Amino acid sequence: MLVESAQRPIILQELNMVNSSSRPDVSSILKHLRNDAEGPDKLVGCRVMVVGMPNVGKSTLINNLRNQGVRKAKAVQTGGQPGITRKIGTPVKIIERENGSHVYVLDTPGVFMPYVPDAEKMLKLALCGCVKDSVISPVTLADYLLYHINLHDTQVYERWSPPTNEIMPLLNDFAHHTGLLAKGGIPNTDLAALHFIQKWRAGGLGKFILDDLQAEERHHQEGTKDAVGTSMSQARKAERMARKQPQKL
Repeated sequence: MLVESAQRPIILQELNMVNSSSRPDVSSILKHLRNDAEGPDKLVGCRVMVVGMPNVGKSTLINNLRNQGVRKAKAVQTGGQPGITRKIGTPVKIIERENGSHVYVLDTPGVFMPYVPDAEKMLKLALCGCVKDSVISPVTLADYLLYHINLHDTQVYERWSPPTNEIMPLLNDFAHHTGLLAKGGIPNTDLAALHFIQKWRAGGLGKFILDDLQAEERHHQEGTKDAVGTSMSQARKAERMARKQPQKL
C-alpha cells in the first residue's frame, strides 16, 4: 500500500497479490505515481511512503521502483529477516521530472499488531517470516509446517525421511543428510528446523498457502449475512451493552 505523506494522507493505490520483484507490477505503480505527480496541485513534487507488515518486500519494492523509474542501483538495505529497516529512511527518488517536481518514496519499519490472540495465526505469520525466527521455537514452527506439508504432498521431503507426522525423527534425518550436526555427531535440531523452514520459504518444499481460502470465504459470507441491516456503530454499541450485562453463574 502506498500512502502520500501530506498534511492529509490519502491512499494512492491498493493492489492485491503484488510481487515486489515483478516488472509489470512495479510499472503499474510507477504509472499511477507519475499520473498523480502531474496533477495541477503538485508544484513541489510528491512524497509517498511504503507501509506494511514486516518482511513482505517493502524495501525490495522501493529498490525496484528506483531501478525502473530512474535506472539507478538500489538505495535501501534488504534482508530475509524482519527488522532490517528500523526507522523512516531518507527520501529515495523514483521518478524524475523536468519541472523539478520529482517523486520520492520513503521506506518505513514494518508495522505489526501488538498482540495476536489466535495462536494459529501467529504461527502462520512466523512461518512467513513476519516475525523474527527467535520469537517462536523453530522446532514448533517446523512441526506446524510439517502438518501443512502432509496435507499437500509428503514426497517433497522424501529425500531426507519417509512420510511421518513426527517432527523430531524428520529433523534428525534432515540434520544427518545436510550435515547439521553438533559435537559428537548429535543432530542440531534447532538449526535443522530453521533450515527446513527456510527451504519452504524459498519454494523448495512445495508451493502452497497456509490459509484455507474456502473456509475464509464461508466465514466472510456468514459474517456478511449477520451484519445485514446493522451499521458499524450499532454493532459496536451492541457489543458494549453485552459486556455491561451481568454474567449468569
